[in-house]
Amino acid sequence: MISIDDIRSAARRLDGSVVRTPLLAAEWGDPQRPLWLKPESLQAIGAFKVRGALNAIGRLDADEKRRGVVAYSSGNHAQAVAYAAARFGLRAHIVMPEETPRIKIERTRAHGAEVVLCGMGRREAVAAELVEQTGGSLIPPFDHPDVIAGQGTIGLEIAEDYPDIANVVIPVSGGGLASGIGTAIRALCPNAQIFGVEPELAADTAAGLRRGTRVDMPIEDRNRTIADGLRSQPSELTFAHLQHVLSDVLTVSEDDIRSAVAELAFKARLVAEPSGAVALAAYRRHVMPPGPTAVIVSGGNIEPALLSEILTASAAIGEDQRD
Repeated sequence: MISIDDIRSAARRLDGSVVRTPLLAAEWGDPQRPLWLKPESLQAIGAFKVRGALNAIGRLDADEKRRGVVAYSSGNHAQAVAYAAARFGLRAHIVMPEETPRIKIERTRAHGAEVVLCGMGRREAVAAELVEQTGGSLIPPFDHPDVIAGQGTIGLEIAEDYPDIANVVIPVSGGGLASGIGTAIRALCPNAQIFGVEPELAADTAAGLRRGTRVDMPIEDRNRTIADGLRSQPSELTFAHLQHVLSDVLTVSEDDIRSAVAELAFKARLVAEPSGAVALAAYRRHVMPPGPTAVIVSGGNIEPALLSEILTASAAIGEDQRD
């Protein structure tokens, strides 16, 4: 289990290398639950993942850096590791599922990484083969204390900017983001409620926390959600953190997610991918305790065609409710 000291160390390591994203007041939120947006979509690679990747790679020793890194990801962690490896001048091999949105594959390659595409459910196995072949260090998307600590710097920033925050709402997939943020908020804002959010079509963590043990959901089922970045399942490490830090896990529908993408675009002028919009979707759908509420907008790497489709459909039915 990571500690607040691990997160503070990560923050010092990342100082000057990541965007310290602001808490943006969303004036159109519920007056009983003032809404604050944490736009991690503004990071250099368009998502929070750069924090964990830079922290983990920054902690490698000289010999490990010489041999390069290997990662597997549906997109944002891939871009983050490719970006971080380039910053350190390292070779990177990134395994990505064939169904990954093309924009994420292209942006990963643009950072100089060698992308290896694989079939459904094969990315961990292919990454293990590459580690054996190249001698590179595996930088997993969430199952690593240094990755979790890096993501936890978001929670540290929230606590510094708004010590009296009442609710923090976080997307959950593999669980590294919620584990890190939750650890920081539990340590620094002990009265805050911490809510994880999953799509209804990939709600394995919600089921697991109710049961008290991890639940395996077939990849074919998880792949049904539009939120392609939330199709992973927690590891033993992240599940243990989630059990300790989360107040509850909320679920949202596919329509909820689409509406939240449109709301962020029309009202906050923020581009969010479906995975990055689920926390706002939960804020809209579920009743939370009163008080200031921080919603994590975790990423903005959305296919232009999908964004256009969502915004056109929303405008047609008047969902944007522009002033």
